[in-house]
Amino acid sequence: MLALLPMAAIAAALTFTPNPPPTFTPTPPPTLTPTPPLTPSPTLTVAPTPAPAPAPAPTVPAKPVTTSTTTSTTTSTTTANKTSTTAAPAGELAVRAAEKWLGTPYTWGGGTATGPSRGIGRGAIRVGFDCSGLTLAAWAKAGVRLGHYTGTQISQGRRIPLSDLKPGDLMFFGGAWHHPSHVGIYAGHGMMIHAPHTGDVVRKIPVLTSAHYMRIYRGAIRPA
Repeated sequence: MLALLPMAAIAAALTFTPNPPPTFTPTPPPTLTPTPPLTPSPTLTVAPTPAPAPAPAPTVPAKPVTTSTTTSTTTSTTTANKTSTTAAPAGELAVRAAEKWLGTPYTWGGGTATGPSRGIGRGAIRVGFDCSGLTLAAWAKAGVRLGHYTGTQISQGRRIPLSDLKPGDLMFFGGAWHHPSHVGIYAGHGMMIHAPHTGDVVRKIPVLTSAHYMRIYRGAIRPA
């Protein structure tokens, strides 16, 4: 027979100590990283295309200006910076040379193509010109050779009427047409340059209004 267990033992046997409930650690919610806001793309700025510059108007070249200048000794023509000069007539060159010798003593037989010289005979005592020696030297400066004698010079050019005299023409006086005794060089404006006689000098005189010279005038030539 079963022994009866004391009530206290039964009670102790029936006492149930429950196991403690398991400890549950909740899983933390995931941490969400906020998405940064979208940066808008910059607006594309289109630069306006500049309008083309207008083409320059065509330049019309200026016409060259021609200027002509004429004097008694030279003729100059200038066109587009180009200049041409025409030499003075030979007669004017001869007159210029004669003018340089104004005041030179008269010397019988004096004068050569290079200028005044010692004379001959009674003229050997000084340097100067006689009448045909002066015209010979003056025309030599223009490139024309003349003889040293009035009778030779009167045939060394074209005969010229008194109304057509030009500077440089030779005027003859005294004696006869083919054997004149004196010669001078016409200087223009009614004037003549000549070597008059012993004791005088080369001088310029008004010949066309001279009663003396017009009375013994024998003619004129243009040396060539």
